[in-house]
Amino acid sequence: MPFLQHSWLRTWHDLDLAAPEELRLRLLAAYAEPQRHYHTRQHLQECLAHFAAVLALAQRPGEVALALWFHDAVYDPRAGDNEARSAEWARAALLSHGASAEQAGRVQALILATRHCEAPTEPDAQLLLDIDLAILGAAPARFAEYAAQVRREYAWVDEVHYQTQRRGVLQGFLDRPVIYHTVWFRERYEQAARANLRESVSGLA
Repeated sequence: MPFLQHSWLRTWHDLDLAAPEELRLRLLAAYAEPQRHYHTRQHLQECLAHFAAVLALAQRPGEVALALWFHDAVYDPRAGDNEARSAEWARAALLSHGASAEQAGRVQALILATRHCEAPTEPDAQLLLDIDLAILGAAPARFAEYAAQVRREYAWVDEVHYQTQRRGVLQGFLDRPVIYHTVWFRERYEQAARANLRESVSGLA
């Protein structure tokens, strides 16, 4: 069975709900939209693969997995409400497929945490954000590919403005006391992430 299909079935099993195939296909179609270059099925699969490695660390694994499936379900690089719209889609989908309001609300909150506006205190949110940022600690070749993919998503932004804004975003991660919230990700990716970020910021200077 393909990895993404297996993940989908496992996710809904952990939620104690029937897995809706039509919803999975809608999500995969969303991740294949033409404006996407990084926020694609590749990113989704990488996130879910990271989660598979840390499944035992999740307090509510089904909710974390579904939040990963939906965290970039809506993606318009020109918009500022992608996370909110993705979170609302997830909430509505859960409610329509038999989830409780509490489950739907927790998944919605997890997705909203991926705005990376503040450090989360809830363990599942910390795990989710570390998974989302695992790309920063990727091998140099994958990190370079990621940087190029992000640039293509912002092809409509002129080079000077893009470099200034992107440098600010990456420097923001470097300025954090720690990039990763969980010990598991910090031990494996913190040093590599800082090396990747320093090199990228230097190249954007």
